[in-house]
Amino acid sequence: MTDGYGIVVIGGGPAGLAAAVAARDAGCASILVIERDCELGGILNQCIHNGFGLITFDEELTGPEYAARFEELARAGGIDFMLDTMVIDISADKIVTTVSRAAGMVRIRAKAIILAMGCRERPRGALNIPGYRPAGIYSAGTAQRLVNIEGFMPGREVVILGSGDIGLIMARRMILEGAHVACVAELMPYSGGLKRNIVQCLDDFGIPLLLSHTVVRIEGAKRVEAVVIAEVDGCGKPIPGTEVTYPCDTLLLSVGLIPENELSLSAGVDLSPVTRGPVVNEILETGVEGIFAAGNVLHVHDLVDYVSQEAAVAGRNAAAYALGTLAAPSCSVPLAAEDGVRYTVPQSVDPVRMPEELIVRFRVDNVYENRYVSVYFDGERVQHRKRSILAPGEMEQVKLRKSDIEAYGRLEKITFRLEEA
Repeated sequence: MTDGYGIVVIGGGPAGLAAAVAARDAGCASILVIERDCELGGILNQCIHNGFGLITFDEELTGPEYAARFEELARAGGIDFMLDTMVIDISADKIVTTVSRAAGMVRIRAKAIILAMGCRERPRGALNIPGYRPAGIYSAGTAQRLVNIEGFMPGREVVILGSGDIGLIMARRMILEGAHVACVAELMPYSGGLKRNIVQCLDDFGIPLLLSHTVVRIEGAKRVEAVVIAEVDGCGKPIPGTEVTYPCDTLLLSVGLIPENELSLSAGVDLSPVTRGPVVNEILETGVEGIFAAGNVLHVHDLVDYVSQEAAVAGRNAAAYALGTLAAPSCSVPLAAEDGVRYTVPQSVDPVRMPEELIVRFRVDNVYENRYVSVYFDGERVQHRKRSILAPGEMEQVKLRKSDIEAYGRLEKITFRLEEA
């Protein structure tokens, strides 16, 4: 057992670094960041395209540049790091157990813990695609690392299944490296990525996006030789007679991300069945006192700037908890997601502990045109904002004001829903 820390941050990616910097700025001098990779930055290190930092730094950066900014801030603040170290357990009394080649097994006591482990890609096995298990099938993130960090081309004739942002970005990346991308097939009738990525990564390069299509067969025993793509009906089932064969040597999978929450479960943290991340309150504290969560481990984001904003909130509140200055909880008002809103983060709010303005982030469950995003205090509508287009690939947000909640009086529930214009 080592000497304790005020805050232990699990994960040295964008969320972990931003949380650590914010906690230090809030007055906590005893902070440790634990990262399983040999360097800080997380997934940003392989995201060599630009588009990061427009909100946080008011300039356009690549992923490594964005990560380097926060690493410089963290190192300048005297934050401790354990790299190439795996966390294997977090107990409910905030004992963090780690293993590493250099130190072996180490147990660390913390006053507060911030979960910032990020997310992982959904594997092919979860898709039940018929066929052999030939070489040439990669997740889009693995292919991104191979190309951008390892300098290895996965293949030359490519088909991409799934239109998440990583898949869209890799479609462009493979073209730029000299490969041919036949198409991007998407099971849903809408893309799972940002509109700007559809335009910049597919439209600008003439790559077709096949909505309501999926891979129904993989051909090839030792190496992928072709994939068969078919159109699907409203229930996601392939429509007989619509099959088209695409010769290729590589299939990239961009079929969703899953928050890394095995450690959260070991600590007794409750997870949302929708986000697959922890259930948190207005200060991003989980159901286990003193354990906070932020970033993609909480819910999958589309912009790293939002990750940094969210992580800063977790960092400041974790610092207040570790220093003993966090206000005691008074009551908890649940946030309900209805009528097109899939979920909200946070899932509850304490009017006493919330900031003057609280950002509530959410995603919708389908593509909607000309809808109002409405917020209700019990049965009274208090916000009603029109949006011309809403899509699952774009994260939305609404601000709740503390003064409005206090003026309302006794409040039982806050409801978020979409309403027709």
